[in-house]
Amino acid sequence: FLIRLNYLDPYYNVVSPEVYNYVITNHGIVMIFFFLMPVLIGGFGNYLLPLLLGLPDLNLPRLNALSAWLLLPSALFLGMSMIGGAGVGWTFYPPLSGGDYSSWGVNFLMLSLHLAGISSIFSSLNFISTILGAMCDYTVARYSIIVWSYLFTSVLLLASLPVLAAGITMLLFDRNFGSSFFDPLGGGDPVLFQHLFWFF
Repeated sequence: FLIRLNYLDPYYNVVSPEVYNYVITNHGIVMIFFFLMPVLIGGFGNYLLPLLLGLPDLNLPRLNALSAWLLLPSALFLGMSMIGGAGVGWTFYPPLSGGDYSSWGVNFLMLSLHLAGISSIFSSLNFISTILGAMCDYTVARYSIIVWSYLFTSVLLLASLPVLAAGITMLLFDRNFGSSFFDPLGGGDPVLFQHLFWFF
């Protein structure tokens, strides 16, 4: 609502440009990492896969619970990043997300993404083990396309989330420990982060 309200008049802004950047950043992060992956993939997968496979529950219920509980501290760190002013956009492109141009809230935002990514990795591992375990018992042609889509989506998330985590970790090292993975003055390449991010 605040984003649309800011577009009413091109000359009058409801909020300042800095607050608008914070809202845009958190909107993108919440839609991808707190709605699309946990709810549409994790939540519906937890409900649909046991029904479609004829199982009482997923194979690894404790890993399932851990992936759900990791979302709470991840959401808390996301809220702390909003207080700290993380207005770098949901893609974290350097040099905007570097230490010179952004506040301490970006560190909390990156930590939030690490925890949300670990949660999605745990859910993906659980889905893969459940589907492959059920495939040993029945014929493969019996499964609906939803089961196959959850299997392939989980494999893709399992392959791409560690790459995103590596890019965010390198960005954290650039911000806090003086490395220069993405700083051209130190021999780094800012486009490298874009390649790592869009691999995700």
